[in-house]
Amino acid sequence: MKQKANVFALVTLLCLLPIFVSAQTDAFGIPDTLYADLSKIDDHNWKVDISYTNDEWVEALSIPLRLIGGKIRLIGDSAVFTGGRVEKFDYKGFRADTAIQCVTMGLVANLGPNKNSLPPGKGRLVTLFVSTPDKTPITEFTVDTTFTRPNNTLMVIAKRIQPGEPSDTLGLNREIEKKIIPVWVVRKPE
Repeated sequence: MKQKANVFALVTLLCLLPIFVSAQTDAFGIPDTLYADLSKIDDHNWKVDISYTNDEWVEALSIPLRLIGGKIRLIGDSAVFTGGRVEKFDYKGFRADTAIQCVTMGLVANLGPNKNSLPPGKGRLVTLFVSTPDKTPITEFTVDTTFTRPNNTLMVIAKRIQPGEPSDTLGLNREIEKKIIPVWVVRKPE
């Protein structure tokens, strides 16, 4: 009996190993987290507040989302960046793909001579509005991260030089440290 328990423990450990190996790493401290807070506006419209918690300066974010509503077709109508932490970013891209029920948001802090960056902190980045094209009531709704073409995945790019670091450029061997895969959390209304 003891041998079966040992074998079971070993198999369980081996099954959980990929989860621990692929866990998010962050060279800066706490794991960065993106939150999607879902709220119903009326029977045909929902909104998704995307919030972000980070402990390093950020230069860019890629947020591709899949809209899931059961058998109902959903459309990402619009995204509102006003009042969010990325309001001053140079590029705030929003692309809705109704064929695959996805939206892709790309955010770039600095495209020119300004010094935009997302400082460490937490709060709302953007509000996404979702509806149905045929005005069918949305009874169930959630969002999840996805992959959209050509190469968009959930990703955050940290600033090359963080305050407090030496004023030097990073070599290519350290460039991967600036790419952060944040934790994804969906919070549904009760």
